[in-house]
Amino acid sequence: MNYTKTKLTEFIQHLSHDVEDEKKAEEYISNAIPFIGLIIIYFNSLESSLDAILCENFTDRTDSTGLIVLNTMGFSAKIDLLKRFCDDFQFSLDKELEGYERLINDLRESTRLRNLVAHTNWESTNEEGYAFVRLKMSKKGMKQEYVQFTEESLQKIIELILRTRVNLNDFWENRNNILYDRKNT
Repeated sequence: MNYTKTKLTEFIQHLSHDVEDEKKAEEYISNAIPFIGLIIIYFNSLESSLDAILCENFTDRTDSTGLIVLNTMGFSAKIDLLKRFCDDFQFSLDKELEGYERLINDLRESTRLRNLVAHTNWESTNEEGYAFVRLKMSKKGMKQEYVQFTEESLQKIIELILRTRVNLNDFWENRNNILYDRKNT
């Protein structure tokens, strides 16, 4: 699913952003602020859920062992650790768990989108909702990358993060049911 639109502009001598209607741009940002906050809050909850699941994988007696390992890990590294644990578990079962690939993809996409939202230069937002996210450099020169965040696209990001958290917990419950030979109830 495509959550945002992107456009590139040529970098010309100084990093600057064309904002013709500052009042409309400010209104755009004001409307986006609650969505931005919810994305950060819900993503942090998703990360806490992932941390709890990873800690449980080390031992169910205490979180301290897992927290020692996770302490300085970024979210992407935590996804990779979850993937390694799940790959090993599935290998031992000789079976792929339902929803596994989708979950890993959604975790990665949630991370990518959260990072876009959190690291965007929101003050560069123009009247169409395009905000500067990064300078792209290649042998073809430098380009300024802008992403358009609409209320609809920000809401879809929130929905992805919330859905991913539910799917993560459901996935882990299913995994535990298999591990402990419990019937799904």
